[in-house]
Amino acid sequence: MVNVVNGESFWWYITLQAPKGHEEVLASLAEASGCLGSEDTSRGENAQLQIYYRSSKDLGAWLERLSGLMDCWPEVSIRDMGRIENRPWHTEWMDAFPPLNVGNRLTVMAPWHSEGFSPSSGRIPLYIYPGSSFGTGYHESTQSVLSLLERAIRPGDVAADIGCGSAILSIAAVKLGASKVYARDLDPSVVDEALHNSRDLNDIPPEKIAVEVGDLLKGFDRKVDLLMANILFEPLCEMLPDVSKVLREGGRAIFSGMLIAEGEEFKKLFPSAGLKLVDEIHCGDWCGLWAEASS
Repeated sequence: MVNVVNGESFWWYITLQAPKGHEEVLASLAEASGCLGSEDTSRGENAQLQIYYRSSKDLGAWLERLSGLMDCWPEVSIRDMGRIENRPWHTEWMDAFPPLNVGNRLTVMAPWHSEGFSPSSGRIPLYIYPGSSFGTGYHESTQSVLSLLERAIRPGDVAADIGCGSAILSIAAVKLGASKVYARDLDPSVVDEALHNSRDLNDIPPEKIAVEVGDLLKGFDRKVDLLMANILFEPLCEMLPDVSKVLREGGRAIFSGMLIAEGEEFKKLFPSAGLKLVDEIHCGDWCGLWAEASS
């Protein structure tokens, strides 16, 4: 399915290719780069994904963002890039984000589905506009964090959302009982979108979620009860030695953004980082891990 936005005369596209078996890697790179959507164009012996981006930014900006993510995957290359003209896909784009139940209590949905949501369902709605930031809720890595978050969070928790993207995890944490969330992302363009999702779409009071620009836990001088990070494997490994330093006694951490095989390697690093595994969840090919600070 090609997902595009009405009102723009064209969209950029970048086509990635890799050997067969790397389809999930291409999909992860696409979503982490802030794309609008993607289309599988595989042929022959290669996996191939055409990724679409808003024309409100130069193609070079999207290329720089994607290339930075690709540094960890030398087997992935850019096949071609260019622009695609506007086509009447507005209805298809909106239909591509139907309400999605996640875990036992949460429902992720685009704001145009809010009128059809019934509070009597007992589920908690997370309204997210499918924009340019990572974290629409439709990726399996995000779903694994949300499912673990339902069980890991405690009323009144102070939390950190590292690599917050759309702020979906921050929003979920507050709606599940967190008293405060510090959300940070390396990309400054994320801030406005995270604030729009939290304040305008979900009516989260400003004092509940603080959004800031930051590189992982560098310069983060607060103590939290719960840390959430849905980012790629390499930055997770870079951040891990600092996690226990920001957790209060009995603090918890939820990690995702890893393939299952990467999760197996990541778990091995817990003892040296002062963490112990509590639970894990597999969603498709993706892994979510819940850890606690060792006593």
